Amino acid sequence: MNIGDKVRMIRAKEQGVVTRFLSGNQVEIEIEDGFRIPVLRSELVVVSPLEAERLLRPSGNAQPPRPTGPVILANQGIYMAFVAQNDREFAVHLVNNTDWDMPYTLAEERGTTLNGLQSGVLKPRSSAKLNDYYSFSTLDSWPTFLFQGLWFRAAKVSFRSPLVKRLKCRAQTFHASKKTVPVLNQQGHLYQLDADEKEAPAEAPMPLPTVPLSPQELKEEMLKAKNNPAIPPSFERPSSVVDLHIDVLLPKGPGGRQPGELLDLQLETFEKLLENAIATGMSEITFIHGVGTGTLRTELHRRLGRHPHVKYFEDAQKQKFGYGATKVFIK
Repeated sequence: MNIGDKVRMIRAKEQGVVTRFLSGNQVEIEIEDGFRIPVLRSELVVVSPLEAERLLRPSGNAQPPRPTGPVILANQGIYMAFVAQNDREFAVHLVNNTDWDMPYTLAEERGTTLNGLQSGVLKPRSSAKLNDYYSFSTLDSWPTFLFQGLWFRAAKVSFRSPLVKRLKCRAQTFHASKKTVPVLNQQGHLYQLDADEKEAPAEAPMPLPTVPLSPQELKEEMLKAKNNPAIPPSFERPSSVVDLHIDVLLPKGPGGRQPGELLDLQLETFEKLLENAIATGMSEITFIHGVGTGTLRTELHRRLGRHPHVKYFEDAQKQKFGYGATKVFIK
């Protein structure tokens, strides 16, 4: 059972689409009218595509029954799966277990260079296999996969943002990802690409009536927007060399901050940029921390030594950075 599968209750007439898995061996399903309810997994059976086709196929000249409610759509379930071909190599499959068409591109990302692998259209409940195989012995050097897709349905629907996902396979999590691959019904290492996407409504919502604002109310709203700006989350690929010196982080000066506060700022910057480097698939990054009393260097090395995604670290080239830089190699 996977997200996007159509299921039926064993002891009731309701049927719907799996939207997410809950704790306590429960599954959340979306039934008619957009209602979502929790159900024990043992109380559900998966409706196979063949069964659904036979149930919906009209016999003879009989007209197919008209739906009595809104069509239940599977809005999530885009996967990348690695299926073993032998004891050394894996084939890569893209899987669409939703009711949407998805034009897509897939590329390898190495640093700032992209190598296109495949493009096409993933039809609902279908998969596409790449021509290239990947060897398990070189898993640590596999590239970052960049997937870009568009949601399409030949119907009146609400806008859905394009799906852009970077995937970097890591040895620690690769074995734990082994599951049954939807649509293929084979064992493989499964990664959901749209796990963080918001569910799209089945039908476009009706616009709410608007009430004109008075000049005074309009002025207050404009001032409120300036006083409380919405800050989008930062998730960008950092530079391969990061300078943690205070005069670089605070070009206008420390502004009365105490030494402990300045050290906290340097460590927060280090943590944020290291996580961004890991998340965006970088293989290495260098932090310039200087010599000084050695407090910052000692704390960086302590944190790097405990980090699960750091392969190893070493002093950077002394000819280039002196004695005050550490080069980090990412798993």
